[in-house]
Amino acid sequence: MVAEVAEQLGTFEFVNSTSRLPGLVASAVGYSSAGNPPGLHRGLPSPYLTFIFALDEAPIIGAESPDLALAPTAPRAAVLLGGLHRRPAYVVQPRQQVGIQLAVHPLAARRLFGPPTRELAELVGDGAAVLGDDSERLRQRMAEAATWPERFDALWCYLRRRAELADRVAGPAPALVEAWHWLARFGGTGSMDGLSRHLGYSGRRVGQLFSDELGVSPKQLGRLFRFEFARRQISAEVSRTGRCDLAQVAADRGFYDQSHLVRDFRQFTGTNPSTWIAEEFRNIQAGGHRPPAS
Repeated sequence: MVAEVAEQLGTFEFVNSTSRLPGLVASAVGYSSAGNPPGLHRGLPSPYLTFIFALDEAPIIGAESPDLALAPTAPRAAVLLGGLHRRPAYVVQPRQQVGIQLAVHPLAARRLFGPPTRELAELVGDGAAVLGDDSERLRQRMAEAATWPERFDALWCYLRRRAELADRVAGPAPALVEAWHWLARFGGTGSMDGLSRHLGYSGRRVGQLFSDELGVSPKQLGRLFRFEFARRQISAEVSRTGRCDLAQVAADRGFYDQSHLVRDFRQFTGTNPSTWIAEEFRNIQAGGHRPPAS
C-alpha cells in the first residue's frame, strides 16, 4: 500500500492519499491551516466533482459571489458535495481549518452518491442531505482520528462500501465513458466533430448523452478540461520556479493566444492568472494544487 505523503509550508499542510478507488475517485487531499487571516478562497471549476469533509467545528461556508459568501444567510455544510460548476465558488477561509477534499469522476456519481451528476448542486451543496446520516458519522469518526492515515482508512472504507452496494446500479452509457476519456486524452482541445466521428454518433446524440448524465454539453466539458490542464501547468511552473510563462501555457494547451487563455481564466476564476497566482502562491508552494492522479 502506498504511504500517504505530507508536505508543509508555514501554517499550511497538505496530505495526499493515493486513490484506492481508481476510476471513481481521482484524488483525496487532507488539508489543515492555522493562524491565517480570515479571507475568501476561490473554489475553481474542474472536470471533477468536489466532495469535502470539514473535520473541525467550523462548517464550510460558500456561495457564487463574495458578497453572498460573507452574508449571514450563506449556505454552510459540514459535508459538501458540488457538481460540475463553470464559475468560481467563493469559500470563507477561517483562521484555522482541517478537512479532506476529493476529486470524484462525474461518471461515478450514481455509484458513490446516488443521483447523477446533473442533479447535484453546481456550487455549495449539503452532502449530508444527499448521502444521509452515515456521512455525518464518518465525518465525526475522521475528526476524532489521531492521524491522517487513520482518517483516510475510514474514508476509503466508506467509499468502497458505497461503491460495492451500488454495483447493480446501471452505469453511464459506454459511449459517454469513451467520450469523457477522449476529451481528457486531448486535454479539451479535440473538436466536437472529431468526437462525433470517434463515437460514430451524431452531434445531437452526443450532446444528449452528456446532458442526460452530466448536465453539461461536451463542448463545456472540453473547456473545463482545457482550463484544468492550463491551471495544472501554471501551478507546476510556479511551484518549480516561482513564475510562469503564460504565453507558453497558452500555446501548449490549445488556446489561440495568451489573451484567449486570460479570457477563459477570468471566466472560470473571476480574476486573471497573475492575481490568482498571487492569491494561491503559498498553497501552490505547499503542494495544494497537485493534479489528480487519474
